[in-house]
Amino acid sequence: MKLKTIATLRIALASLAASLPLLHAPSLMAQDYPRGQVKVIVPFTPGGGTDIMARLISQKLQELWSRPVIVDYRPGAGTVLGIDAVAKSPPDGLTIGIVVSSYTINPGLLKSMPYDTLKDLTGVTLLTRFALAFFADPKLSFDTIKGLVDFAKRNPGKLSFASPGIGGTPHLAGELLNIVAGIDLLHIPYKGSAPAAQDVVGGRVPLLGDPLFTDMPFVKAGRLKVIAVTSEKRVPGYEQYPTIAETYPGFDVVGYTGFVVPAATPLAIVRNIQAMSAKALAMPELRARIVEMGNEPIGSTPEAFDAFIAGDIKKWAKVIADAKIPKE
Repeated sequence: MKLKTIATLRIALASLAASLPLLHAPSLMAQDYPRGQVKVIVPFTPGGGTDIMARLISQKLQELWSRPVIVDYRPGAGTVLGIDAVAKSPPDGLTIGIVVSSYTINPGLLKSMPYDTLKDLTGVTLLTRFALAFFADPKLSFDTIKGLVDFAKRNPGKLSFASPGIGGTPHLAGELLNIVAGIDLLHIPYKGSAPAAQDVVGGRVPLLGDPLFTDMPFVKAGRLKVIAVTSEKRVPGYEQYPTIAETYPGFDVVGYTGFVVPAATPLAIVRNIQAMSAKALAMPELRARIVEMGNEPIGSTPEAFDAFIAGDIKKWAKVIADAKIPKE
């Protein structure tokens, strides 16, 4: 019996020893991370703000990791094609996706998607956020959000706003304003910020919803005026512009950029990417460049970004349903 017990014990110990490398594989993998080239997928064509942000941060991550970090463009289907490529990539941390507001808007706007945002992907870090604003033709009689709402109520269905496209944050910010203020601003979608702004500057549309920083050159030239910003708090450096929340408490709409990876990526690797991203965002030269672009550097924890993603999906799904925006 004793010999049998000893033999059984030896087998158990051998089995445990064999399993130890597997148990420690994720942590060992994280210590060596990244083992090769890292790819950051941008779900847009080159040249836009998201591309610039991805390239700026990728350059710093390359320096911190001493490994090549490249940018890979996968545009199409309102960012769905690019994010699907991330969701279906190996969960080794070597493929990272940069996401924007459409990431949390699409689940409520699209009838079907090739991935489940909450199940197939996980948040790494909220990189930056930025305020939007409502701009107006300077010739309009009102200069405040209260004046806009009063005008809209006196002229139901006659006040319209331009935006860079259907389902974008500026569009939904306008729909949320309709809901909270009880008005009926007519949405006029464009293919991008530039044509939308040009039609407001040209007097063809009275209002514009767009990122605050994007249209400041028109404001400085006296061709547009800022009615209000959409963030809950006033924007640093632009404190002269009131928020919608000062009239309608709780109103808070911001654009953002963030990193996501496949859901099965080991947590230790996720934390490595987050820590290095936060370190990069704290570098004075990168921080200054990001602020110059009208963004606020964040660098949140994975847990905080996941909570933001879940909350934002619920928020926009409700706005889309309440505004009766048909699913695409």
